[in-house]
Amino acid sequence: MSSSESQTKAFSSIKTIDSHLHVWASPEEAADKYPYFPGQEPTLPGNVDFLLQNMAEASVDGALIVQPINHKFDHSLVTRVGFLSKTKDKGPCVLKKYPTKFVGCCLANPAEDGSGIKQLEQLVKDGFRAVRFNPYLWPSGQQMTNEVGKAMFSRAGELGVSVGFMCMKGLNLHISEIEELCTEFPSTTVLVDHLGFCKQPTNDDESLAFSRLLKLSRFPQVYIKFSALFRLSRMAFPYQDLSSLLSQVVSSFGANRVMWGSDFPYVVAECGYKEGKEAVSLIAK
Repeated sequence: MSSSESQTKAFSSIKTIDSHLHVWASPEEAADKYPYFPGQEPTLPGNVDFLLQNMAEASVDGALIVQPINHKFDHSLVTRVGFLSKTKDKGPCVLKKYPTKFVGCCLANPAEDGSGIKQLEQLVKDGFRAVRFNPYLWPSGQQMTNEVGKAMFSRAGELGVSVGFMCMKGLNLHISEIEELCTEFPSTTVLVDHLGFCKQPTNDDESLAFSRLLKLSRFPQVYIKFSALFRLSRMAFPYQDLSSLLSQVVSSFGANRVMWGSDFPYVVAECGYKEGKEAVSLIAK
């Protein structure tokens, strides 16, 4: 076999994994079995048939399904429904039905009674391999570094699951909490969603946020999701202003600690799922 043939074979064996997407029930499924959390009814289609169609068209082999706020702490759609079943019976756990295609990221329940820790343990048994910390679900006036937050973060490390941080209102608001948790519990792997919602800086606050994001590279357990590009860019597709940010992130963390994510189904309405994947290659060039 020639060197070029060997190289082609090696590239063909590489899988493309989407590190960040969501699924939720169709309106029919919501009315029948999997209700939306009140006030969180989706405005876009996000059922699994639609997801599988988009993944096939974009040649994406697998994905991390992040529990959506639309179902909040009810994970039954992901854990119990047979995604392709047309019956009303609840089929096998999707994470067991498609073990080579999907893994799950559950949503941390920061209830003050600590019940979220038991929920996390059960969800890991159900096949989830990560847990999302949404700081805006913590009790008013409390931080992710409270007693419950630290207990869940520590337990996640013991269980071998990653903790993802969603800092939608700005990384500066929560970076100190992330740093404290990483320092105190170095064995827990961390995922920072959507580049910490950092955009190309235009003022001192934004420059500080991005600088602090890059400094998280000092913690070897921290990985960065270069995901939901349409949320980060100040430009239209293909989001060329993100090339400088990606370059700096890769320089700080190394390419093996940076991962692409689409933020399906939101990306479909913005530029298209396949185009969202293609944008990363265009930005990297």
